[in-house]
Amino acid sequence: MRGINDKVCAVVFAISTTLLAACGGGGNGGGGPGSGSSTTSGPAGGVKLQVVSFGDSLSDVGTYAPLASAVNGGRFTTNPGQIWAQDVAQYYGDTLSAAFTIDLTHKLSAQSGFGYAEGGSTVATPANQYEYLSDVIGDIEMPVNQQLSSYLSAHGSFNANQLVLVWAGANDVLRAGNLPAAAPIVQAAATTLAQLVGQIVQNGGAHVVVINLPNIGLSPKGLASADGGANLTQLSQLFNGTLNTALQSDGLQSKVIEVDSYTWTNQVIGDFQANGFSVSNTGQACDPRKTPDDTALLCSPATYVTANADQTYMFADDLHPTTHMHALFAQFVEQQIARSGLGR
Repeated sequence: MRGINDKVCAVVFAISTTLLAACGGGGNGGGGPGSGSSTTSGPAGGVKLQVVSFGDSLSDVGTYAPLASAVNGGRFTTNPGQIWAQDVAQYYGDTLSAAFTIDLTHKLSAQSGFGYAEGGSTVATPANQYEYLSDVIGDIEMPVNQQLSSYLSAHGSFNANQLVLVWAGANDVLRAGNLPAAAPIVQAAATTLAQLVGQIVQNGGAHVVVINLPNIGLSPKGLASADGGANLTQLSQLFNGTLNTALQSDGLQSKVIEVDSYTWTNQVIGDFQANGFSVSNTGQACDPRKTPDDTALLCSPATYVTANADQTYMFADDLHPTTHMHALFAQFVEQQIARSGLGR
């Protein structure tokens, strides 16, 4: 969700040129704990599903791995740990890899995966709004509307054997500015996201998980802001309220599985020690002095503040969850899916 300075970029790109063949583009490996795995009796989730994911860096399984893996990065977390969407996919007997990865010509190259989420993506606005990683790769990330159109162009429709995960809007909130001027921007993004969910349902999506925004104001970035995160909290609430209303107005609430990440995040942060963390939202696992540009995308065990920071901290950098936080969220999502009557 931020740019990488030119010197770091030059190093990363130079190293990646020699290591690309060995590193690969999928970025789907990882030593983080999964929330479930396949067994001889079938997937832990009780039903085998193909997972398709749309969104931003919170769900990106390795779009930028061909470059980031040169410094043992690859995903926006405490690498090499997995993110929640990979854990959920494993729970339902699938392996989620990137649908597109960056290549050495600074273009997105189509892959065979179904992880369409890309770090830096908004719901529908052009990629050049925030200069995300622009000094390394240019403004190439697809907003969610383009992610969806790319999927439909390649695959035609969705089907009842798929689980579709949709989590987006954080970058729209981060780029919107301050209230009251930010309100229409955030409301438009949430309304558009509901419309995109409608397209997924209309095109055969039978099991669609729609996740609202976490309380961005409680992230380390929010806490460090001049108002202590108040504006980001209010914008998160505005986005979520607008999204909920739009889903209801469009007749979609009974057709999707809604997951309340806002309430979940508040509760986990409020009781962080009981959830296995020793550091709450006041710190980050990736040492800013060692991690290039202080971004989780380029975080690795060599840049952790402690050897087990991926398990004891809640946030990798100032916005993105650690491996342990992702694993806990995956379990929460799986529980909400089971409550809908799908799997266990």
